[in-house]
Amino acid sequence: MWRYLSTITLALGLGIILFPEHNNRPKPGPEVYSAKYETTSKLALLEQDVKLTDELCRSQCAIDYTTMLSQIEGGEPVTNVLKNMRSHHEKMDVLVWSQKGQPWEKGIQSGDLPPSNKDQAATYLKEAKTAVDAGKHYQSPKFGAGHQVYFVQGTPSTNGNDSLIGVIHQDVLAQVTDHQMKNLRLEPYPNENRWKVESVDTHSLKDKVVDHPEDNQGTSHYHQNEVVVRFKTDPTDAQLKQIKAEIKAISAQKLGYTYVFRTESMEAKALMAYFSKWNVAYVEPHFLYMTNDYYDDQEKDQDTTDSSSNSNSHSSGTEQAPVSANFMPNDRLYQKYQWNLPLIETVQGWQLNRGANDVIVAVVDTGVDQQHPDLQGQLLPGYNVISGNDNPQDDVGHGTHVTGVIAALVNNNLGVAGMTWYNKVLPVKVLDQTGAGSTYSVAQGIIWAADHGAKVMNLSLGNYADSGFLHDAIQYAYDKDVALIAASGNDNTEQPGFPAAYPEVFAVAASDSQNQKAPFSNYGDYIDVTAPGVSIASTYPNNQYAALSGTSMASPHVTALAALIRSTNPNLKNTEVYDIMRKSAQDLGDEGRDKYFGYGLIDVVKAIEMAKQNTAPLSYWPQDFARQLHLVPRKYAGAIER
Repeated sequence: MWRYLSTITLALGLGIILFPEHNNRPKPGPEVYSAKYETTSKLALLEQDVKLTDELCRSQCAIDYTTMLSQIEGGEPVTNVLKNMRSHHEKMDVLVWSQKGQPWEKGIQSGDLPPSNKDQAATYLKEAKTAVDAGKHYQSPKFGAGHQVYFVQGTPSTNGNDSLIGVIHQDVLAQVTDHQMKNLRLEPYPNENRWKVESVDTHSLKDKVVDHPEDNQGTSHYHQNEVVVRFKTDPTDAQLKQIKAEIKAISAQKLGYTYVFRTESMEAKALMAYFSKWNVAYVEPHFLYMTNDYYDDQEKDQDTTDSSSNSNSHSSGTEQAPVSANFMPNDRLYQKYQWNLPLIETVQGWQLNRGANDVIVAVVDTGVDQQHPDLQGQLLPGYNVISGNDNPQDDVGHGTHVTGVIAALVNNNLGVAGMTWYNKVLPVKVLDQTGAGSTYSVAQGIIWAADHGAKVMNLSLGNYADSGFLHDAIQYAYDKDVALIAASGNDNTEQPGFPAAYPEVFAVAASDSQNQKAPFSNYGDYIDVTAPGVSIASTYPNNQYAALSGTSMASPHVTALAALIRSTNPNLKNTEVYDIMRKSAQDLGDEGRDKYFGYGLIDVVKAIEMAKQNTAPLSYWPQDFARQLHLVPRKYAGAIER
């Protein structure tokens, strides 16, 4: 069993564990953060997160076992307790309650031994039974392989007369590994055959072979037989019928003024050439967008809410009961694993403001686990763009993790603490079960969220292609005064990624526990601020918790801060929210703004204080500066207000 991280000097201690050779790390720079260094660092981080996942799982399972024994000792029927736990936690394959001296096979059992590892499981169960009968806690080594990995746990009762042992399925370790390989770009993308896509150089759109992770930098992916078209004047019904016939269209979807045409007989380049004869504002490939993260895990079902944490009782960010200066959340995983919140002065910020129900935060992502106990009461009815219904259930894990960073229930004696107490999350599923989604789905999700009350929006996804279609959706939300926060990407490249690099969007880079640039984090002149993005503990589907890494994890810290700012002062415009976050950031790296950290690490206390005073000058993103970065196409330059 992994040693638990020290609860003393949390951020520093965890930083030492996360980066044991941190003092030898070079300062960030393209000449230093080479492909070799980047890949080595990513592999080390992947291994670290999987180990931390194992530790989180074992730690939380020990708490679950203690809870079950307490319920049994309190008089609840054994069978009911075991069945209830297994119904909420699918990973607990077998639970056995037995009296001291009784063979484990004779105890009350719920569930069956895993067929593929039945003999090993039985051997460890016997060892566990011997240990608990002697009054000792027990955890076996991992056994099995791939998605069939398990460990055995045993916990004696407080009176020593009985005990609980069982087999716990850790397939999440394989899920974490698979997901991280993709999202940290440690394998070429795409590696599935679900999407019919081509890889191209982002600037030239020339074909590019992607057979190594480093080839992902500056590479975009698009549907082979689809294009996106915006006409200067919408085609008539007769013209649309003519177009469909000439290209043998299978479908023609419309969002706003933009169409997505799909065929079986023509490839994207031929389709783009075809539409050149029509009066179009632009025609472009139908690009794919991916999550910007990487992984780790754990779980819990205890729901004993502390009387001081009625997280759903306030409808505004004002007149909140004060939080004392020495307040420490009682969330079970906070002290050991959430180094990120103290680092950015979150708890001190809660003394000033903890959010408001009416400042809605949209998470445009893979959806959210709507049954997670640490998110109950925090979610609004959302939308699933992929299936076209109102069930944005997460089938990946990414969106659930992002949501927990923002809004996991605080001080409820369960799991992790989010950054906001009262802000509601609007889940919008735009990425499918592979963690990828089209320009159409992402744009539709952004527009839907803007139309359904979002004041702040998190976009932990990206592509290197500057899509007019996506920019239209971004412009739409921006013009409705939505604060748009996006992850910069995980390729350690200066190549601008979108939507983060659009001037209407607030771009976030990732740092570690020692305020160093995360080795995977993209960088460039478009970066606004930095936030923690290495081994971030948060919620995960099926009542679990995960420690993930990526700019996807950094972005929701900033999103939550934007929500706290707007909760503090609802009259602030999105541009004013942006300026407050820039001006209040703690400077990192070279003095002043730089391309690795932007204006620096976010500071919750300073930002909320500035929101109260409303003193932020609107001076950071003039149109001329945006044009100098080549981020504002000529057609948008006159429309952007700064």
